[in-house]
Amino acid sequence: MSRVHPAGPRHADVLPEEHPMPPAEDLNALDPLIWPRGAKRDEGVMAIGGVDVRDLAREYGTPLFVYDEEDVRARAREYAAAFHDGDVHYAGKAFLCTALARWLNEEGLGLDVCSGGELAVALAAGFPTERITMHGSNKSVGELERALDVGVGRIVLDSFQEIARLGYLAQEKGVRPKVMIRVTTGVEAHTHEFIATAHDDQKFGFSRSSGAALEAVRRVLELKQLELVGLHSHIGSQIFDTDGFEVAAHRLAQLLVAIRDEHGIELPELDLGGGYGIAYVPGDEAPDPKDLADGLRSIVTQECKVYGLAMPRLTVEPGRAIVGPGGVTLYEVGTVKDVEGLRAYVSVDGGMSDNLRTALYSAEYTGVLASRTSDADPMLSRLVGKHCESGDIVVRDLWFPEDLAAGDLVAVAATGAYCRSMASNYNYVPKPAVVAVRDGASRVIVRRETDDDLLRLDAEVEA
Repeated sequence: MSRVHPAGPRHADVLPEEHPMPPAEDLNALDPLIWPRGAKRDEGVMAIGGVDVRDLAREYGTPLFVYDEEDVRARAREYAAAFHDGDVHYAGKAFLCTALARWLNEEGLGLDVCSGGELAVALAAGFPTERITMHGSNKSVGELERALDVGVGRIVLDSFQEIARLGYLAQEKGVRPKVMIRVTTGVEAHTHEFIATAHDDQKFGFSRSSGAALEAVRRVLELKQLELVGLHSHIGSQIFDTDGFEVAAHRLAQLLVAIRDEHGIELPELDLGGGYGIAYVPGDEAPDPKDLADGLRSIVTQECKVYGLAMPRLTVEPGRAIVGPGGVTLYEVGTVKDVEGLRAYVSVDGGMSDNLRTALYSAEYTGVLASRTSDADPMLSRLVGKHCESGDIVVRDLWFPEDLAAGDLVAVAATGAYCRSMASNYNYVPKPAVVAVRDGASRVIVRRETDDDLLRLDAEVEA
């Protein structure tokens, strides 16, 4: 059976909310498929990258995003090795800061950005501009100008207006950027509605079935100041197999044939996007990068053989798959409220301001008591935040030991992707710090916000 499921509930086997999964045999265990590779218990206390979580909380405070640097770097290397005959561009929307951009550069990856702000971070990190791809469904004139000025490697075109806009700007500046056309292939990836991106009824790209994609090719080729190098497709996120990619590749190959037949050219590049899933909860099995690369390569090779096309250079865009597993969020428990006959509500010092995904996608997570171990009986719990919303839930259902108490530290796994990126200041809560750990040492890579940060844009604050 196909393993394509959302960042939230699995369609086929999810249990009703009133019947959560039973507790694990050992509430203290750290599933190696879910937690960072550098996470372990040391005398009962969780350590990440050789650093005791209690020390991290004392030095940097909570909530705290903790990244296992070696875990992130290792996954980047594995993707680079798996796609050795193509290109791997990290999707910056998953999480981006200057330190991470430098890690990715050192590991030989490219970088996808989808806003002027993400591009600014990449430039501040000294990331090679020729390995940057500029995405975005509504790029401003200013963003396009900056991309042209710094010489990004690829610009992915997303609308007819953008084709004309970029053509005008390129002519004005006397440059000829390499561009790709984003194609919606009509593939229905079985994922959450908000992260399925290849069906026709959504905002991204040009529809293949309507003929818009082929018309986009015509318009780009009419503009000599733009160099069309390939097609781009992204079918969704948190996908666990290559079934959807096979259908997408088939339809993209048909489009490549139509382009060849009409214009006498074969485009040399094909970007299949990203969206590869990671393990959030027991039972999730993330695809192996080599298996994924072999599968995608085989699919495209077969399609090209059928249609008599030269094999294009493949690009993929993993984001979550590189940073998601290596990130953990540390919280301090503030209150434990027992709702008799139902569950305990465990309130922590963060919530939807540092992890919006549960409220937005019904995302599933798991967590553990991190500052100690316990042999107490399991207690059905809901891990909730401090915000004034009933939907402020971090983990909907999990089991903590019954002796969990205020002051304990809990850790939530696999929060490296999209949590800090989507963080907000709801209820005027400062965004947490981000800390990197490696070989027993830790350092801040994004500092914690302060009250002064929250007020610095308020125009009427008295000096």
